[in-house]
Amino acid sequence: MRRLADAAFYLGLIALAAATALTLTGTYGRQVWAVRLTAMLWWPLVAAGIVLVVLSALPWLAGARRKVGARTMSYGLNALVSILLVLGVVGFVEALSARHSYRVDLTENKRRSLSPQTVSVLRGLKSDVNMVGFFRADQPGKRVAEDLFKQYAGYAGKKLTWKIVDPDSDPALARRYGIESYGTIVLETKARSEKVLDAEEEKLTNGLLKVTREGKRSVYVVQGHGEHELGNTERAGFSEAKGALEKSNYEVKPLVLARATTIPADAAVIVIAGPRTDFFPPEMDTLDGYLGKGGKVLAMVDPPFPAKMQDAAMKRFLARWGVDLGDNLVVELSPIGRLFGIGPEVPIIQQYEPHPITRDLAGITTLFPLTRTVTPVKTLPPGVNVQPLARTSPESWGETDRQALEQGTAKPDPQDPKGPLPVAAVVTKDKTRIVVYGTSNLATNQFLNVQGNRDFFLNTVSWLAEEEDQITVRPKDTKQTPIFLSAQQGRVVALLPLVILPGLVLAGGIVALVRRRAAN
Repeated sequence: MRRLADAAFYLGLIALAAATALTLTGTYGRQVWAVRLTAMLWWPLVAAGIVLVVLSALPWLAGARRKVGARTMSYGLNALVSILLVLGVVGFVEALSARHSYRVDLTENKRRSLSPQTVSVLRGLKSDVNMVGFFRADQPGKRVAEDLFKQYAGYAGKKLTWKIVDPDSDPALARRYGIESYGTIVLETKARSEKVLDAEEEKLTNGLLKVTREGKRSVYVVQGHGEHELGNTERAGFSEAKGALEKSNYEVKPLVLARATTIPADAAVIVIAGPRTDFFPPEMDTLDGYLGKGGKVLAMVDPPFPAKMQDAAMKRFLARWGVDLGDNLVVELSPIGRLFGIGPEVPIIQQYEPHPITRDLAGITTLFPLTRTVTPVKTLPPGVNVQPLARTSPESWGETDRQALEQGTAKPDPQDPKGPLPVAAVVTKDKTRIVVYGTSNLATNQFLNVQGNRDFFLNTVSWLAEEEDQITVRPKDTKQTPIFLSAQQGRVVALLPLVILPGLVLAGGIVALVRRRAAN
């Protein structure tokens, strides 16, 4: 009988260990076979293990009952039941956590949660994706990558599988993927693969876009009229905008309209980025013909002052498409601006009209530096629809007095338009799409990554390119929030776990012992 009890005990332990191993495999490996095997065998193994362990204890309980009194036996049984109850609760909670997890992100800018763009991409996956991360066992970034992979797989479901591989333990697989450095992540589908060198959400999501989308859409940026230069890394340059578009799987190319008689056939979007000189009539005709065939244009046209700009041809061109560019500079005397450390010539936008471009921007601020008003013309051309996209606050106005601006004495006059003022608008006619900004500074290196400007700009391009699944709020930059303690606070924090908490436990034990002896 004793041998049977021992055998039952060890078999029970083996069954429980197997259930634990299956849980770890199914939870952390995320392999499909492991998840299915865990679902089928976990509960039978746990139940068998518990039953065998309990049965193995029966001979011991029978012998103990003969040797000790009823009262002692009662205490022992109570202790055993309590232990089994605690183990059962712990096992139940572990089982629930293994199958149903829930995360609460309490960080200031939700940096531990996936962005809406990433969630949208994962839920919209049409092809199976496999992610392989090559990390050493002791590499610090391994746990970060694992956490990120788990979150991705949680939204993508069966469309995404992943694993972590130590390239030193599996050099053959590392050679197969051409891995040259630790921390490399490979994303692959049946058709293509992409390498990501850092376990960062933005890079990982951009890699997903590259392996799951067919080809790249081309964005042409007009040059030759003093526009912002794509390769310029200074504050007024467009290198950040170019990089942001390329990360979103667009190919950015310059376009000199003076040399082109037609718009390139692969053009998904034409961007006019703050021209300082006017367009020639043939250039306007080329753009007009392109739009007449269902083309897509983002026109960012700066106000005519403080510096005098030549924009008569551009104003006439946009007026034919239902948009009036105001001869003004929007000024906003808002106390919020002082919080950002900016002047009144940089309106803060928090009011958006309903549109796919702005659907995820509720509660997000954008800045429109040195902008003019963008309003529908009084009589719209046939078939043309114009919708304002973003408006300034009621404290703003459109200053029309150049001299007052130059002297710094600008104030709202009767002839100045009063806020809220539209500073961006959308034009549609059949398949034609146009978006007009009253400023190009929103997308310059100085302002692109400020608040919601980047999302506003990229959402605009995505809507024009008819890729509305990319219209969202993109991954956030990690923002560190250090805690600064005084010397006294530091001593309290150091003493709390080392002295205070152990002292309280010791004092509680002494009080309990004294009371028990007094009761006896």
